Amino acid sequence: MNAHSQRWDPRCSDQRNAISWEAIIDQYGLEIGNDDWPTHHWARNGKEGEWTIELTLATRPITRWTTMDGSHATGSDHEVIEWEFNVDKQEAADHVQVIGWNFAAMSKEDKEAAEKVWRELERERAHLGEECTGGDVEREAEWCQEALSKVLYQQQL
Repeated sequence: MNAHSQRWDPRCSDQRNAISWEAIIDQYGLEIGNDDWPTHHWARNGKEGEWTIELTLATRPITRWTTMDGSHATGSDHEVIEWEFNVDKQEAADHVQVIGWNFAAMSKEDKEAAEKVWRELERERAHLGEECTGGDVEREAEWCQEALSKVLYQQQL
Protein backbone atom coordinates (compact mmCIF):
# COMPACT_ATOMS: atom_id res chain seq x y z
CA MET A 1 0.00 0.00 0.00
CA ASN A 2 2.69 2.50 1.04
CA ALA A 3 0.21 5.38 1.27
CA HIS A 4 0.71 8.46 3.43
CA SER A 5 -2.18 10.53 4.80
CA GLN A 6 -2.90 12.62 7.86
CA ARG A 7 -6.11 10.63 8.26
CA TRP A 8 -4.07 7.72 9.65
CA ASP A 9 -0.69 9.33 10.35
CA PRO A 10 -0.59 12.68 12.15
CA ARG A 11 3.16 12.92 11.35
CA CYS A 12 2.43 12.97 7.62
CA SER A 13 3.66 16.16 5.94
CA ASP A 14 3.70 14.84 2.37
CA GLN A 15 0.50 13.04 1.36
CA ARG A 16 1.27 10.27 -1.18
CA ASN A 17 -0.76 7.47 -2.80
CA ALA A 18 -3.64 8.11 -0.39
CA ILE A 19 -6.46 9.49 -2.54
CA SER A 20 -7.75 6.10 -3.70
CA TRP A 21 -7.52 4.64 -0.18
CA GLU A 22 -9.36 7.61 1.33
CA ALA A 23 -12.07 7.21 -1.34
CA ILE A 24 -12.49 3.50 -0.49
CA ILE A 25 -12.66 4.29 3.23
CA ASP A 26 -15.33 6.93 2.61
CA GLN A 27 -17.29 4.89 0.06
CA TYR A 28 -17.63 1.86 2.36
CA GLY A 29 -17.81 3.76 5.66
CA LEU A 30 -14.75 1.97 7.00
CA GLU A 31 -13.31 2.62 10.43
CA ILE A 32 -9.60 3.38 10.65
CA GLY A 33 -8.37 1.46 13.66
CA ASN A 34 -4.88 2.92 13.82
CA ASP A 35 -4.02 5.21 16.69
CA ASP A 36 -1.15 7.69 16.48
CA TRP A 37 1.52 5.02 16.93
CA PRO A 38 3.92 4.47 13.99
CA THR A 39 3.92 1.13 12.19
CA HIS A 40 7.09 1.58 10.15
CA HIS A 41 10.57 2.73 11.23
CA TRP A 42 13.14 3.57 8.60
CA ALA A 43 16.75 4.67 8.25
CA ARG A 44 18.21 5.75 4.90
CA ASN A 45 21.04 7.97 3.79
CA GLY A 46 21.91 8.89 7.36
CA LYS A 47 18.30 9.88 8.17
CA GLU A 48 15.76 8.12 10.36
CA GLY A 49 12.02 8.39 10.61
CA GLU A 50 8.76 6.69 11.40
CA TRP A 51 5.45 6.54 9.59
CA THR A 52 2.08 4.88 9.81
CA ILE A 53 1.68 3.18 6.45
CA GLU A 54 -0.10 -0.02 7.54
CA LEU A 55 -3.83 0.47 7.88
CA THR A 56 -6.30 -1.48 9.95
CA LEU A 57 -9.73 -1.03 8.39
CA ALA A 58 -13.02 -2.50 9.57
CA THR A 59 -16.74 -2.11 9.07
CA ARG A 60 -17.30 -1.70 12.81
CA PRO A 61 -15.44 0.20 15.53
CA ILE A 62 -12.13 -1.36 16.49
CA THR A 63 -12.05 -1.68 20.27
CA ARG A 64 -8.33 -2.30 20.70
CA TRP A 65 -5.40 -1.53 18.41
CA THR A 66 -1.73 -1.74 19.30
CA THR A 67 1.65 -2.50 17.84
CA MET A 68 3.45 -5.41 19.46
CA ASP A 69 6.69 -4.89 21.31
CA GLY A 70 10.06 -5.97 19.95
CA SER A 71 9.66 -9.51 21.33
CA HIS A 72 7.65 -10.32 18.19
CA ALA A 73 10.61 -9.91 15.89
CA THR A 74 9.80 -10.28 12.21
CA GLY A 75 13.05 -9.21 10.59
CA SER A 76 11.11 -6.33 9.09
CA ASP A 77 11.12 -2.62 9.79
CA HIS A 78 7.31 -2.81 10.03
CA GLU A 79 5.54 -3.40 13.33
CA VAL A 80 3.28 -6.35 14.10
CA ILE A 81 -0.24 -5.02 14.66
CA GLU A 82 -2.76 -6.58 17.02
CA TRP A 83 -6.38 -5.47 16.97
CA GLU A 84 -9.85 -6.51 18.12
CA PHE A 85 -13.47 -5.62 17.55
CA ASN A 86 -16.60 -6.80 19.29
CA VAL A 87 -19.17 -8.98 17.58
CA ASP A 88 -22.66 -9.26 18.94
CA LYS A 89 -23.29 -12.88 20.06
CA GLN A 90 -26.43 -13.19 17.92
CA GLU A 91 -24.57 -11.83 14.91
CA ALA A 92 -21.81 -14.38 15.46
CA ALA A 93 -24.35 -17.21 15.75
CA ASP A 94 -26.04 -16.10 12.53
CA HIS A 95 -22.74 -16.52 10.67
CA VAL A 96 -21.87 -20.00 11.94
CA GLN A 97 -21.80 -22.49 9.12
CA VAL A 98 -21.61 -26.17 9.97
CA ILE A 99 -19.82 -28.29 7.42
CA GLY A 100 -20.37 -31.97 7.94
CA TRP A 101 -22.44 -33.15 10.89
CA ASN A 102 -23.80 -30.78 13.50
CA PHE A 103 -23.12 -32.69 16.72
CA ALA A 104 -24.04 -29.67 18.83
CA ALA A 105 -27.59 -29.87 17.44
CA MET A 106 -28.02 -33.53 18.46
CA SER A 107 -30.71 -34.17 21.01
CA LYS A 108 -30.14 -36.70 23.77
CA GLU A 109 -32.40 -39.11 21.88
CA ASP A 110 -30.38 -38.61 18.65
CA LYS A 111 -27.16 -39.38 20.49
CA GLU A 112 -28.61 -42.50 22.09
CA ALA A 113 -30.00 -43.76 18.76
CA ALA A 114 -26.68 -43.16 16.99
CA GLU A 115 -24.79 -44.95 19.77
CA LYS A 116 -27.15 -47.92 19.54
CA VAL A 117 -26.68 -48.27 15.76
CA TRP A 118 -22.91 -47.88 16.14
CA ARG A 119 -22.76 -50.61 18.83
CA GLU A 120 -24.73 -52.98 16.58
CA LEU A 121 -22.40 -52.38 13.64
CA GLU A 122 -19.28 -52.60 15.76
CA ARG A 123 -20.34 -55.94 17.31
CA GLU A 124 -20.06 -57.55 13.87
CA ARG A 125 -16.38 -56.57 13.51
CA ALA A 126 -13.35 -58.47 14.73
CA HIS A 127 -11.09 -56.37 16.91
CA LEU A 128 -7.54 -55.75 15.83
CA GLY A 129 -4.93 -57.62 17.83
CA GLU A 130 -1.17 -57.53 18.23
CA GLU A 131 -0.67 -59.57 15.07
CA CYS A 132 -2.52 -57.15 12.75
CA THR A 133 -0.75 -55.63 9.78
CA GLY A 134 -0.72 -52.08 8.47
CA GLY A 135 -3.18 -53.18 5.82
CA ASP A 136 -5.53 -54.52 8.52
CA VAL A 137 -5.42 -51.17 10.31
CA GLU A 138 -6.04 -49.31 7.05
CA ARG A 139 -9.06 -51.49 6.18
CA GLU A 140 -10.46 -51.08 9.70
CA ALA A 141 -10.05 -47.29 9.52
CA GLU A 142 -11.91 -47.24 6.17
CA TRP A 143 -14.68 -49.39 7.62
CA CYS A 144 -14.98 -47.11 10.67
CA GLN A 145 -15.27 -44.05 8.45
CA GLU A 146 -17.95 -45.63 6.25
CA ALA A 147 -19.91 -47.10 9.16
CA LEU A 148 -19.83 -43.87 11.15
CA SER A 149 -21.01 -41.95 8.08
CA LYS A 150 -23.95 -44.35 7.72
CA VAL A 151 -24.87 -43.94 11.38
CA LEU A 152 -24.78 -40.16 11.18
CA TYR A 153 -26.68 -40.03 7.89
CA GLN A 154 -29.38 -42.25 9.45
CA GLN A 155 -29.74 -39.67 12.19
CA GLN A 156 -29.82 -36.94 9.49
CA LEU A 157 -27.28 -34.71 11.21
